[in-house]
Amino acid sequence: MATTNLSYYDKATIPNANSFRFGMVVSEWNPEITKNLQKGAIETLIDCGALKENIISWNVPGSFELVFGCKKMILSQQVDAIIAIGNVIQGETKHFDFVCEGVTQGIVDLNIKYDVPVIFCVLTDNTKQQSLERSGGKLGNKGIECAVAAVKMAALRNIGRSKENIGF
Repeated sequence: MATTNLSYYDKATIPNANSFRFGMVVSEWNPEITKNLQKGAIETLIDCGALKENIISWNVPGSFELVFGCKKMILSQQVDAIIAIGNVIQGETKHFDFVCEGVTQGIVDLNIKYDVPVIFCVLTDNTKQQSLERSGGKLGNKGIECAVAAVKMAALRNIGRSKENIGF
């Protein structure tokens, strides 16, 4: 469990994102959490050099649908990395376990099958309060951390494709 602020990053250690295109697939479930994650991710991508017009966002109904949304984005958009943004909060049934396992395995499968990194930005917390603390609350914003990962993975993906703006 995170106990430190998730929002700190050192721009000097991150490649410039100005030549990359990013996708975001965002769950509409628990929008007070997912919209904050998305906002943190977008602001961070721009802070790292990404152009606003090079950030594509799609919505899907829930976290389980993130995998299909990411797959469709990989197949139809030319993006260098995708951030899958969702939130699943523990309830009284096993539904939490099935959704978390399905989304996690689905994102793993996308990363194995396709040449576009998909970043896991799905909060899987025991309580809504924990999710709020990780989406702009006292523990920062996981969307920021995932945006930094997306920039680094976009740069890794592009090694050998172009020697400009990779940053390594």
